[in-house]
Amino acid sequence: MVVRAIEQASSFKSSRYADVRLGIHEIKYAHAENGKARGMGEDCSISFGIRVLAGEMSAWGFYGQPIGEVESNPKSFSKILTLGISRAYARAIANASKKAEFKSFAPSLTDVKLAKIDVCKDTTHAIFDDDPGTIPVKEILALCTKISGEMRDVNQDVQYAFIDAQTGIHRELFCSTEGACIDQSYALTQGTVAVVAQKSAGMPETCHDHLGDLRGWEVLKGKNVYKQSLADFAFMRTHETLELAGAEFLAATNDPVVVVTNPHFNALLVHEIVGHPTEADRALKLETAYAGRSWLLGDLHDNELGKQIASPLLTAYSDPSANGYGHYKYDAEGTPAKRVNLIENGILREFMNGLEYAAILNYQPNGSMRATESHAVPLVRMTNTVVANGSKSPAEIVAEVKDGYFIVNHRIPSISESRENFRISAQKVYKIESGKIAKLYRQGGITADSKDFLMNIDAVGNDFSIFPIPNCGKGQPMQIMRVGNGGPTLRSKAKLTGH
Repeated sequence: MVVRAIEQASSFKSSRYADVRLGIHEIKYAHAENGKARGMGEDCSISFGIRVLAGEMSAWGFYGQPIGEVESNPKSFSKILTLGISRAYARAIANASKKAEFKSFAPSLTDVKLAKIDVCKDTTHAIFDDDPGTIPVKEILALCTKISGEMRDVNQDVQYAFIDAQTGIHRELFCSTEGACIDQSYALTQGTVAVVAQKSAGMPETCHDHLGDLRGWEVLKGKNVYKQSLADFAFMRTHETLELAGAEFLAATNDPVVVVTNPHFNALLVHEIVGHPTEADRALKLETAYAGRSWLLGDLHDNELGKQIASPLLTAYSDPSANGYGHYKYDAEGTPAKRVNLIENGILREFMNGLEYAAILNYQPNGSMRATESHAVPLVRMTNTVVANGSKSPAEIVAEVKDGYFIVNHRIPSISESRENFRISAQKVYKIESGKIAKLYRQGGITADSKDFLMNIDAVGNDFSIFPIPNCGKGQPMQIMRVGNGGPTLRSKAKLTGH
C-alpha cells in the first residue's frame, strides 16, 4: 500500500518528490505513588505522515493522521492513504502558488531544493536483552508500587513519592519516490522518579528525574547510564532530596564566580546553548516556534561559522550512532545518520540539518530530521548532542579551585529567544573552599552569556556520560522528543542565581 501511494505521488503533475512514513508504537506502562497503584495499561498507536514537494515554484505539502482500530483494516487504510497523498499534494500546490504570488515583493522566496543522498534500502531491528513484549503489565505495576512505598518509608519527612515505568517497541517504515525503503525498529524503556521532602516548619524540596535507554526491560535492572536499578536510583534521589530539605538556600551573586559543573548538569547546559542553536532550521529562521532562533547565524553572510565561539578546550558534537535517546541509523528523510562535529576546539563548524537545509547551506546532509510520531512533520532535532571528553579528572578540576562552587545535576532552564544567554537551576550547589567540597546549598543555579561561558571554560573532565532527556519541546504544534545529552565535568565562570 505504501509503495502504491508513492507511485501515486510520482504521477501528479509538477510533483518533484514525496515520502511516506508509517509508524507503529506499542507501549506498556504503570505508575504508583506512596505505595499505592495509580494506573497501568497497554497502548498501541498507528499513524502515517506524507510529504509532497510540488509546484512551479516548488513548496512542501504535508498530511499526517493517526489510524484507529476501524480504519486499520487494509481496505480502509488504503483509501485513507490515497486521500492523504492527494491532500498533501493539494497543499503543496497551494503553498507553491502563494510563493509565486508573493515573489515580486519577497525575493527571498525560492524553489525548495533538496541535497542529494544515496538511496537506501535496509531493515534495522530493536536491540534488547529482555523483550518488552514479554513483560506483564502487572509486573510493571508491582515494581512501581513497591518502590514508591519504600521511598515513602525512608523517612517521615518524605511527603510524596512517585514512580512511573514504561517499556515498548517503536517501528517505522519510510519510503520515498527516489526508491528508499527503510524499516526501523527500536525498543524504549524508561523509569521516572518524583519525590517531595519537607522537614518540620521548613520549605519543601522536590526532585524529578529519569533513567532510560533505547533497549528492553534490562534498562530498569541496571543497564543504564547510572548503572543502577530503578529502585536504587529512586532511593538515591530520595536521600538527596531529604538532605536538601535541611540545607540553606543559596544566595545570588552580582559578579561571575568560578563554577564546576557536573555531567548531569551539563546535559541540560549543552542541550540549551549548543544543541538547539545548532539546529539548522532554527538558525535559518525557518522553524522558530517555541524553541526560538539562534545567535550563531544572523544570515548566510553574517554568522559564526568558522569563528571562535568557545574555549579551544571545548569540542561538541551530535552523534546518533552513540547509545542514548538520540540513537538511530536513518533519520526521517532516509538519510544515514552520522556524527556532526558542531564545535571543534572552540570553532563553530557545522549545523545539524535536513535535505532542504543542507542545500541552503551548501553542506552535506547529516541526517538530523526527526518527528515524535509518524503523523507529525519532521524537524531538525538534536540527537546524542554532547561535549567531548577531556583529560582531567573531576577531582583534579575541583582541587585547583581556591574559591568557587560545584554545580550538581540540572533542574529547570530559562533561555533567551536566540539562546545568547541562559539561566539554569541545579539540584544541588556546593561551596568549594581551597580545593575541597564544603557546604551544601539548595535552590540555586547559574546564569551567563552563552559565549562568555563557553569561552571561559578552562578545564574539561574525563568523566563523559550521556543522560536521557525525555521531554525536548519544539515546533508548532508542539512535538516532544527524546534526546541524549551530556559530556564531562566542566569549569568556567558564571553568576550564581539563588532563592
